[in-house]
Amino acid sequence: MKIIVDGDACPGISIIVNIAKEYGLELIIYCDINHYINVSYGEVRIVDSGFQSVDMKVVNECLSNDIVISQDYGVAAICLGKKASVISPKGYIYTNENIGAMLEQRHLSQKIRRGGGKTPNAKKRSYEDDDRLRKNLLYLIKEKNIE
Repeated sequence: MKIIVDGDACPGISIIVNIAKEYGLELIIYCDINHYINVSYGEVRIVDSGFQSVDMKVVNECLSNDIVISQDYGVAAICLGKKASVISPKGYIYTNENIGAMLEQRHLSQKIRRGGGKTPNAKKRSYEDDDRLRKNLLYLIKEKNIE
């Protein structure tokens, strides 16, 4: 089992690093050349700055027993199909039961924006988000170790 992070937009990296280190898990963080990430544990892999270049590396790297951290619903859907566990940087666990609705909502929001409409802005990160990420990442690790 390893933890794979879509690091381009992941504000909870310090939490992830601390948990990976505590459990001795391999940690791989992908980011493009326009981002700088420095961690005390794990490996940061830099990829070209092309459209979805980080997403494709994350998807190609993940295996069935891995935990993927990404806020991209498309990445989540593909990784779930590969039997990986997927969690958002805000700590929400993606499942086969909820990913379809999330993809549909993303599609509808894109359609509204293309038509000139506005959709709500993302909320600022909160202490509750950090706490949820910590709690649910630990939950996924323990669940994987039981299987």
